[in-house]
Amino acid sequence: MKFADLGLSDKLLQAVQDAGYEEPTPIQAEAIPQVQMMRDLIAIAQTGTGKTASFVLPMIDILANGRRRARMPRSLILEPTRELAMQVAENFEKYGKNHNLNMALLIGGVQMGDQVKALDEGVDVLIATPGRLMDLFERGKILLNGCDLLVIDEADRMLDMGFIPDIEFICEKLPAQRQTLLFSATMPPPIKRLADKFLTNPKSIEVARAATANVNIAQFKVEISPRKKKQALKYLLEVDNVTTAIIFANRKTTVRELNKDLQKSGFRSGEIHGDMDQASRIAELDLFKKGEVNILVASDVAARGLDIKGVSHVFNYDTPWHPDDYVHRIGRTGRAGAKGRSITLVTPADKEALENVEKLTKMKVPAFDWSSVAPAREDRSEPEPEPRGERQREEKPKRSRPKREEAKPEETAKRSPRKEKPEEAPRAEKRERRPRYEDNDPPGKPGDWNGPMPGFLGVGFD
Repeated sequence: MKFADLGLSDKLLQAVQDAGYEEPTPIQAEAIPQVQMMRDLIAIAQTGTGKTASFVLPMIDILANGRRRARMPRSLILEPTRELAMQVAENFEKYGKNHNLNMALLIGGVQMGDQVKALDEGVDVLIATPGRLMDLFERGKILLNGCDLLVIDEADRMLDMGFIPDIEFICEKLPAQRQTLLFSATMPPPIKRLADKFLTNPKSIEVARAATANVNIAQFKVEISPRKKKQALKYLLEVDNVTTAIIFANRKTTVRELNKDLQKSGFRSGEIHGDMDQASRIAELDLFKKGEVNILVASDVAARGLDIKGVSHVFNYDTPWHPDDYVHRIGRTGRAGAKGRSITLVTPADKEALENVEKLTKMKVPAFDWSSVAPAREDRSEPEPEPRGERQREEKPKRSRPKREEAKPEETAKRSPRKEKPEEAPRAEKRERRPRYEDNDPPGKPGDWNGPMPGFLGVGFD
């Protein structure tokens, strides 16, 4: 099937062709016709299968005709993170370049003034995170009663981040007669209840079993002690044909420390995590996309929303606490039909977390085959340290004391004889302790001195 078979406009087909795409992915082939028929939709698909374009492309054609009004967006796309919102905005710019559509991006971490100005001019497409949208709505800067098309993207991630109450509030402020599209990689019960409440007779599409990993991604695990994780990671970065890689850690402090350590070791690495302001995060992502850094150390803020071509490897420096995050992390590689590799470093403390991942994905993660990279060990400039417990101590030569030469009898005679120890004088007998007062003497009146008599007490003063 070709994109031309999906009934898209000529202008849109030209933009898709300019972007280098000819055939739609399975989720795009099934979702685009349903969106064009103005049906509500529930789409379950793996991350990295092109579901963003499955709603962006038909939306551009739907919104091509119509009039925009100030502070009343015609359509709304809700995203859980800033990175995802920016990713969708890039898709609209790429595919909608031949259409006269206004777009606004409402995300936290940037000044609100420019965003309000864009709303005042009127927008066809509003891409927002729930927090910033709620903030502007409560300030009276935006009206939602003119929105005829709602997209809830990465719904399961919205659930993880606690945005479901905000989404329910937003849905209640939208017109009752609207088209609602819900996209998710998994379908937990709370998301099912949300869909039942706010979608009308939706069409369900599931192009892959929920919570399955992309078949184009080769998955491996490395069982290792916590003290050797950094050493193993650096070794794998050197020998496993890594071109570009994303390394995920569970904590922001770990992200910072690991990035510094990699940079000290000579790797071209950068970092992205939730404590960084938006400008810094955008700058780091641009460096990674341009290839100025080829390793990005990230927290789960980047597990979704990073659609970067050519990511060859994903490393889980920490096994994710939530098994769903594993699917999304490794989905940063193997995108758009490309091959990818994911390697998870597993410590004894991560055993339960890995079991939960294998239970969710219904597959055993195989151990990494070290024999495939064993010859590269000889080429390394620094020898690999020996495993703990097997290091042998270097034997130090024992100092030999010079042998004492036996003295000749003549020399022995010349030596001065030992001085005999003088006899010790007999010890004096112990003196009897003088009592403070005789047994017959009365102890005296209260306040009288009853100790040894100092000399100055016997001196009188006239």
